[in-house]
Amino acid sequence: MLARSLAPLGDRVLVRRAAKETQTAGGLYLPSDKTKDPNEGEVVAVGPGERDVAGNLHQVDLKSGDNVLLPEYGGMKITVDDEELVLFRESDILGKFE
Repeated sequence: MLARSLAPLGDRVLVRRAAKETQTAGGLYLPSDKTKDPNEGEVVAVGPGERDVAGNLHQVDLKSGDNVLLPEYGGMKITVDDEELVLFRESDILGKFE
C-alpha cells in the first residue's frame, strides 16, 4: 500500500495529539478508556491561509513541528496511514507553546 499524505486547505491545521497518560503521578495505571485525550499536540501540516473579502491571503501563524494547546472538544478525527490525526481551524487552537 502506498503512503498517503494530507494537505490541509484554507486555515486548517493538522495536529497529532500527544500520547494519553496511562499512569498517575502516584504510580497507578489507568484503563485506556478512562483517560481523556490530552490537550497538547504537535502540528503536522498547515494550510495556506484564508482569504478575506478583498482577496488578501492571511497566512496561518503556525508551522509544522509547533507544539500547541488544543480545546477539550472539537476538531475532526482523521486516520492517515494508520495514524490518528485531528484537523482544526486555526481559530480553534488555543495557543502555541514556546
